[in-house]
Amino acid sequence: MNTPVRTRLVLVDDHALVREGLKAMLMAAPQIEVVGEAGHASEALVVVANTQPHLVMLDVGMRDVNGIELAGQLLARHPKLLILMLSMYDNPATVNRAMQAGARGYVLKDAPSSDILQAIDTLVAGGTFLSQDISGRLLRSQTPRPLLSARESAILIHLSKGHSSKQMAMELGVSARTVETHRQNIRRKLNLEGQAELIKYAVEHCREFDLP
Repeated sequence: MNTPVRTRLVLVDDHALVREGLKAMLMAAPQIEVVGEAGHASEALVVVANTQPHLVMLDVGMRDVNGIELAGQLLARHPKLLILMLSMYDNPATVNRAMQAGARGYVLKDAPSSDILQAIDTLVAGGTFLSQDISGRLLRSQTPRPLLSARESAILIHLSKGHSSKQMAMELGVSARTVETHRQNIRRKLNLEGQAELIKYAVEHCREFDLP
């Protein structure tokens, strides 16, 4: 029987106490192996090069080089690297910049450990992850769309990223059948005839959200 591959993870945060707390939480998860940590950008570049992790959990608000800029530097050197931003900042502009830089997920520092672990699993499975509070702020920051519910708007964002109904169901915590029902309701509300029109609208909608 093959042993499941553990997710190799590097922690980057300029607060040692934060790193220690995160490391203790992550090491308790059997699917995760913390292979390195760093307190500033130059150290992070070296640690990632030496350890070759699957995923880097990266603080946005570091003192020397901000995490969003560092994410771009890491991805330029390691294009397959997964970046999960961990931050105290939940304003839409910061979230958008992080996702544009190549981050695949964004979680608040005060999120429960279950959210952080879910985010890691989602990224490793090929998806993207935004904490529910962040998704809500992104939606509320845009021009109101009274025809669509918040959940329907969230599904549009996932559609624009090419996610399947199964992926959306896992990330949103609903059944695939529920996702399909939402997709049908969106098409009906927006008078879209088929899947092609729905995808086209989703991509345009995503651009309005200034997401990648």
